[in-house]
Amino acid sequence: MSFILKMAWRDSRRNRARLLLFISAITVGIAALTAVRSFSVNLMADIDREAKTLLGADLLLGANQPAPDSILAKVEQPGVEKARVLNFLSMIRFPNGGGTRLSLIRSLEGNYPFYGIWKTEPVDAWKTFRTGPTALVDHALLLQYNIKPGDSIQIGNMTFLIEGDLLSSPGRAGIASSIAPVVFIPAQYLDSTGLIQRGSRVDYQYYYKMPESMDADALLKPMEKTLEKANLDYDTVQSRKRSIGSAFGNFGTFLNLVGFIALLLGCIGVAGAVHIYIKDKLPTVAILRCLGASGRKAFYVYLVQVAGIGLLGAIAGAVGGSLIQKLLPLLVKDLLPIDNVSTDISVTALLQGIGLGLTVAVLFALLPLSGILKTSPLRTLRASFGELETDNRLLRYGVYLAILAVLLGFTYWLVGEWMETLAFMGGIAGAFVILWGIAQLLTFLLRRFFPKKWSYVVRQGIANLFRPENQTVLLVVTIGLGTMLLSTLFLTQNLLLKQVEFSGSGSQPNMILFDIQANDKDSVAHLVQKHGMPLMQQVAVVTTRVESIDGQTKQQYELEHPDPDSIDTPERQEERRGRRLPQESDRISNWVWDREYRVTFRDTLIDTESIVEGQWVGVHTPGQPIKISISDGLQRSMKAKIGTRVVFNVQGARLDCEVASVRKVDFNRVQTNFLVVFPKGVLEPAPQFHVIVSKVKDAEQSARFQSELVRRYPSVSAIDLTQILRSVDEVLRKVSFVIRFMALFSILTGLLVLFSSIYQSKFARVRESVLLRTLGASRRQILGINALEYFLLGALSCLAGVGLSVAGAWALAHFAFQIPFEIEWWPLLLTFGIISSLTVIIGLLNSREVVQKPPLEVLRQEV
Repeated sequence: MSFILKMAWRDSRRNRARLLLFISAITVGIAALTAVRSFSVNLMADIDREAKTLLGADLLLGANQPAPDSILAKVEQPGVEKARVLNFLSMIRFPNGGGTRLSLIRSLEGNYPFYGIWKTEPVDAWKTFRTGPTALVDHALLLQYNIKPGDSIQIGNMTFLIEGDLLSSPGRAGIASSIAPVVFIPAQYLDSTGLIQRGSRVDYQYYYKMPESMDADALLKPMEKTLEKANLDYDTVQSRKRSIGSAFGNFGTFLNLVGFIALLLGCIGVAGAVHIYIKDKLPTVAILRCLGASGRKAFYVYLVQVAGIGLLGAIAGAVGGSLIQKLLPLLVKDLLPIDNVSTDISVTALLQGIGLGLTVAVLFALLPLSGILKTSPLRTLRASFGELETDNRLLRYGVYLAILAVLLGFTYWLVGEWMETLAFMGGIAGAFVILWGIAQLLTFLLRRFFPKKWSYVVRQGIANLFRPENQTVLLVVTIGLGTMLLSTLFLTQNLLLKQVEFSGSGSQPNMILFDIQANDKDSVAHLVQKHGMPLMQQVAVVTTRVESIDGQTKQQYELEHPDPDSIDTPERQEERRGRRLPQESDRISNWVWDREYRVTFRDTLIDTESIVEGQWVGVHTPGQPIKISISDGLQRSMKAKIGTRVVFNVQGARLDCEVASVRKVDFNRVQTNFLVVFPKGVLEPAPQFHVIVSKVKDAEQSARFQSELVRRYPSVSAIDLTQILRSVDEVLRKVSFVIRFMALFSILTGLLVLFSSIYQSKFARVRESVLLRTLGASRRQILGINALEYFLLGALSCLAGVGLSVAGAWALAHFAFQIPFEIEWWPLLLTFGIISSLTVIIGLLNSREVVQKPPLEVLRQEV
């Protein structure tokens, strides 16, 4: 061991720059992983510590209707403190400037939050606004309309004084304000607004603070079935902790996988660089063999070198990642439910990064290092001796298995699901194989169809792509995979934005008015036309629920078709005994029973619908079952067919219906699309509200119309989709920035591998350059040859990566998002230009020594 350590140290003295360079790729990957791991550890610890503050209470009950008194009585025991919040969307108006905006109104009764504080300006405004006709307004709303505390705001028929600026409230991420900014008002003034009427959509939330001796989860466990039947959701400190942790754990897992890709690229770079390094060291190994060292001992010398440099690279990456993670909370602060995320250095993440970096550096270096074991002493006499010798196949296969096991195990540790692990690794392996195949195909085609009549510089530059010791395959795989990742992010983001942008272009509607009462529908429609806006749709909406399907209520159906997820509960084991337990796909989905449906009635189809089964019935025939039409999605979840009998409960009235047709509905279009459509002649007398769909030309027309609409009809809400577009664009911009930030680690790794590979092969290029210059080639010709080679390498890598990104974006659009696929060319062209240029620049910078080296010096070395 003493000999091995001394030789590893002495031999590395002239090669440390080369060793540090190829291990730098590992350093970047470890930095990315350590940064995300540290950030995730700190975030999860903060969520665990502040879970009670995030909820603001020990227990939350929520529903879209008032909770039954029988349930509330079981919770509201002595010592329990209660608060109630009513949530609904409504238009608000700023009388000073005339601006209007759809906002989330929260009517607060009680001392919520029981835990934590809200950040407001003035500091105590979140407490003092409850005592009078005052409001607490979201900071984003005040900025948008240039107003401040002390100004007034109109909500329905009531004018409130702005008591304070709501800077943040626990559990509400910053981007939520850009979609629906929140306004808090005292509950005692809610009725005065006139906004809560029959048919209004209101969410009821009941918050409870419990004594230390009372366990909220234990209290609710016996009540779970009762809460489910009453359509009441509940949230406790523990469940909130799990849900938030799961949501942001998934986001962290995704970022971890992005960093993991960077690490994989670095590993490939290490394998390629060590391969070149060891080929240069084979004469030295042969000399050691002549001096009596065994092949195994020589192998250990260079293994110690790689392990030592790998350890240094892993330490540098882990420390760098721990420092980088201090920036991540600043990048994602608007996406987090916590205002201040800790940035402490995680010792666990630090040690994990160091251990992983060392492991992968050694594993991926073992493949080229294994060639040392068979090196013959005769190489000192004949350089070509032993080139055809077989290496240790057993060791090679063992290394392959070890690499596969480490990669699978680490991916599973990040993801936590075997199917997702296999899918991810399969996708990465597929990308590697495709890029490898493209590089191999290119070199084959260049050899097969070599352009013999082109100029010398072009021919030599092309020939370098398949010359001995070429880096074509290595660079195509590494740079291509990084390019693919970044281009896929660009394309996917643009696809999502296009799904929103269509609402503001052409003849597509971009203004939706809802919550229009029946007696106001004609006058609101007249107001729309008065402002020069088209009346594109005007439909009635009725609220209803499913009472029975084919004669069975939900309770009866569950007895006959028990839920597989609850087959082991003791209270239902007797009911299930002797019955076949159906698969989940055989059962009617729970949401079919629990959903509150909003349906309409008409005698014709609209342009977003087409009949796929059955026959459309537009007018009801008295004395027969009501012939309804359902969407194909509802048909699958309801397990319905033509003729299925469904009883709907409309405000206490039971309607016996029969499925007459199934429609395919394009829910991506800005239309009033419905799961269930009734024929005319049935629902006209039912309690209902109306929706009008129109289009505004510009922001000025929208502002004038909304201002008069809020003034005359305060209960009517308007959604201007141009504002939603800007909000969605802002959300996607922030999310994509974080993802791109992590994706850049992959690009940086690819460039480091490029630089390292060029540097490692520089010594072979010196010899080639000398031969060319001896034969009469000028420095300009040699630089031209190298520039062409590097450009072809960069261009090929980019083209391969861009091609895979187009295929990946298409798959995401088709299978995941189910949206039309269109290629956005500018980010692809920009990516191609930047990476190709960087490849040429890095290559030429490394070629300076090649053309400046005196030919005689190299010839003497060769002799």
